[in-house]
Amino acid sequence: MLQWRGLKEHTGEGNRAVVVSVADYDPGVELGRRPGAARDAKRLHRTLSKLGFKVDIHSDLSSDEIHQLFLKESRRPVKDCFLAVLSSHGEEGCVFGADGKPVQLSRIFTYFDNQCMENKAKLFLIQACRGHALDDGVEVDSAADSTEFSFSQLRSSFNHLSGSVFLQTFCSLLEEEGNRNLELTRLMTDLSNTAVEL
Repeated sequence: MLQWRGLKEHTGEGNRAVVVSVADYDPGVELGRRPGAARDAKRLHRTLSKLGFKVDIHSDLSSDEIHQLFLKESRRPVKDCFLAVLSSHGEEGCVFGADGKPVQLSRIFTYFDNQCMENKAKLFLIQACRGHALDDGVEVDSAADSTEFSFSQLRSSFNHLSGSVFLQTFCSLLEEEGNRNLELTRLMTDLSNTAVEL
């Protein structure tokens, strides 16, 4: 199983993280501004970089730009782990680009079903509501012998200036020394439990 402590030890072909944060939408798009999104992106960059990830941040991309970005990223080699964060407004099964058009998450996930990403951990953190109501929390999808993981934030929670509870909690857990030695699914379970309590 993948553990966080091993990620920093590799040189050369490394682990990558791609953060896509949509805070400001195009004129005419009836989705509210997300002022805490920049704070989330900065903290994710700092936290993941300390763990040895090469982190790329992309802000306010359109739906097509998000699809093209992840198609390109899915074809780039990675040492052990690819981590993606998509932070935007959303609905069931999608997030929205800055143009207000949906980005189907299932389509993004299928890009990574290829030889380049075979036997690599793929972690997707989705910070988006799934409509207008609160729902039951988070879901973790993993198999004991698999290196594929997906984790979705399913609870509509966004603290305007301080960022999202979900992503801020994720960073806090990674910054705690003991959690760097946790197996990945255990870390995600801890995240789930902590975020739901907040």
